[in-house]
Amino acid sequence: MSIIFTIFARFSTIRGMKRYLQVLVLALVCVLPLWAQEEYDAHLVGHVLDEKTGEHLPYVNVQVKGTNIGTVTDESGHFFLKNLPLGKQTIVFSYVGYENLELPVKIEENKTVELKAAIREVSQLLNSVVVTANRYETKRQEAATIVNVLSPRLFETTAVACVADALNFQPGLRVENTCSNCGKTELRINGLQGQYTQILMDSRPVFSSMASVYGLEQVPSAMIDRIEVIRGGGSAMYGANAIAGVVNIITKEPVRNFLHIANTSMVNEHAGYDIHTDLNGSILSENRKIGAYIFASHRTRSAYDRDRDGFSEVPQMRSTTAGTRTFFKTSTYSKITAEYHHTTDFRRGGNRFAFEPHQADIAEQLRHNIDAGQLAFDWFSEDNRHFVSAYSAIQHIGRESYFGAGRDTAAYGRSTDLTSITGLQYRFSYPCGRAKGDLSVGAEYTYNGLHDRMVGYNRDLNQQVHVAGVYAQNEWKQEQWSVLIGGRLEKHNLLRSVVFNPRATFRYTPVQGLVLRAGYSSGYRAPQAYDEDLHVAAVGGNVSLIRLDPNLRPEYSHSATLSGDWYRSFGKWEINLTAEGFYTYLQDVFFLREDGRDAAGNILFTRTNAHAAWVGDLPAEPLYRAAGLESGGAGRHTYAPYAG
Repeated sequence: MSIIFTIFARFSTIRGMKRYLQVLVLALVCVLPLWAQEEYDAHLVGHVLDEKTGEHLPYVNVQVKGTNIGTVTDESGHFFLKNLPLGKQTIVFSYVGYENLELPVKIEENKTVELKAAIREVSQLLNSVVVTANRYETKRQEAATIVNVLSPRLFETTAVACVADALNFQPGLRVENTCSNCGKTELRINGLQGQYTQILMDSRPVFSSMASVYGLEQVPSAMIDRIEVIRGGGSAMYGANAIAGVVNIITKEPVRNFLHIANTSMVNEHAGYDIHTDLNGSILSENRKIGAYIFASHRTRSAYDRDRDGFSEVPQMRSTTAGTRTFFKTSTYSKITAEYHHTTDFRRGGNRFAFEPHQADIAEQLRHNIDAGQLAFDWFSEDNRHFVSAYSAIQHIGRESYFGAGRDTAAYGRSTDLTSITGLQYRFSYPCGRAKGDLSVGAEYTYNGLHDRMVGYNRDLNQQVHVAGVYAQNEWKQEQWSVLIGGRLEKHNLLRSVVFNPRATFRYTPVQGLVLRAGYSSGYRAPQAYDEDLHVAAVGGNVSLIRLDPNLRPEYSHSATLSGDWYRSFGKWEINLTAEGFYTYLQDVFFLREDGRDAAGNILFTRTNAHAAWVGDLPAEPLYRAAGLESGGAGRHTYAPYAG
């Protein structure tokens, strides 16, 4: 850890860190893929069966361990892998709801080997694989922190349209609609508001404050493979905003050739409608070195007036997203991945929908144009002990808005928001007695440029944020226990000094099915505009505006968690009971102070500092699953949710 911190000191200026990372990422993406892969006339064929029923299983993932060579079984449960590396190899079979199976095989030149695999259906809750805990695949029960997974099967059975809809099915989380005029959603984890949670796209923090205002409804289910949720700070790999938790939206990759069209239409008692149509598919080359997943989604929803008072409780919406995720396997041990999507989103709430927004008594109307993409290069060694990842992601938002009441013609605004992140990560796996060690070090540079203008309200927010950071963490683990210790150093351009945030977690499994965890994390929030500051609310015929105190100080946090996870299977029924206690202390906590009204009658709030606050909770959450369906609830006992 001291080595990476020394490197950080040499590049402590944000400009130096930015140039250093960009040069290294460019070198890795452009030079390393030139490594060639030698091919042999050595093949593997076989089929995969259900161990109990003997039925062939379609679309089972078949992977050569320690490489990126893989395929899926066809509709009849058969597979074919060609031009494999020679020598002793391990073939890994994985399938949702089944236990992973590893079979050894000897690959010889000019020969085709046949392999039969029988996999066993087991607890999906206990044995599912997650990546968010430490950015590499880990069994859920062996992860250092609790990682809850919203699976593709849930999306299919519930016909959810977007991330916000899906998160409603996760116990322990609360998705709140904080504005009936525009449909602003907020995710609460561990009793803290949405700005304390970090939202990731494929483990990259490209969701800025503006993107988070409506972002949970702007990511359609058509592009999502699964969603992983961490409660608490957890890993040092994630930024200082990951105080309450982390939501990682993992997009789909091409694994087989297919085309899929789906439509969900709903009608309410007032003849309102919500129509959602998805079109997606993927195509792969014959040697599976190149693949592309293509998706498109369109959703249109009418405004919903529950009490028939003429004002909407749910805004009308039209949203269209289209994009692609592609990969190119440059060798047996390296791969380039690229993703891009474009979203247009319109929403309008209030009343008098047939008129322009300034002709309504209350209206909130927004038009978003969002472009987002990312590029990554991953390389790992033949013995799977070394791993290098270079990545860059960007998101641009253009927004036209109207937030007004009383037929105000001055309530129009325009906003632009650009977020980019560039990073490098290196991981080294090594034996440590009876345990296994994983050392991860990395560096990231994040930029956010926000310009939010409402000339009629004398609001012109131009904010430039630069954050350069390095992190290091080490995890020692075996089946019964694991220890993770790490830290993150960050230099924020709105703070004078470098901030150090340590993280530590401990896991202990005394018996099969029972997992005990404890953790500590620290974080901070800089004196900048957050998502709720960018939402201008029109309530009761008045508009409320939030401004920043010029003397606003950073907010620091310290959080501790203690949890117990119990799993039990009864045939096809699975039960998971989670009991968790957490305590978070906030120093110089941000809060909104009402400062009266301006000359136009708008209600003014100022974001300033209070001395301190703390939040604690003792939730208990039962979750059961039967035949792939999930349900659950939470019983909570909260002590002093806000004090000081």
